[in-house]
Amino acid sequence: MADTAARTAVRTRGRGAFTPSGGRPSSRRHPLVATAMVLPLAAFLVVAFGGWEAVVTHASSVGVMLGR
Repeated sequence: MADTAARTAVRTRGRGAFTPSGGRPSSRRHPLVATAMVLPLAAFLVVAFGGWEAVVTHASSVGVMLGR
């Protein structure tokens, strides 16, 4: 019974670790794919929490600070 953990560790050592999304952690995602994945969530959060007004307010104040 005590050998079970050791055998499992040896068995999984040869395999690469997988991320929850199914890919290997060393793989890289194209920036456009990452952007396409994030935009729906970002749009939902903007609508749900009224973030658009905050973005406009901050952009306006930054523009005033820069003298535009």
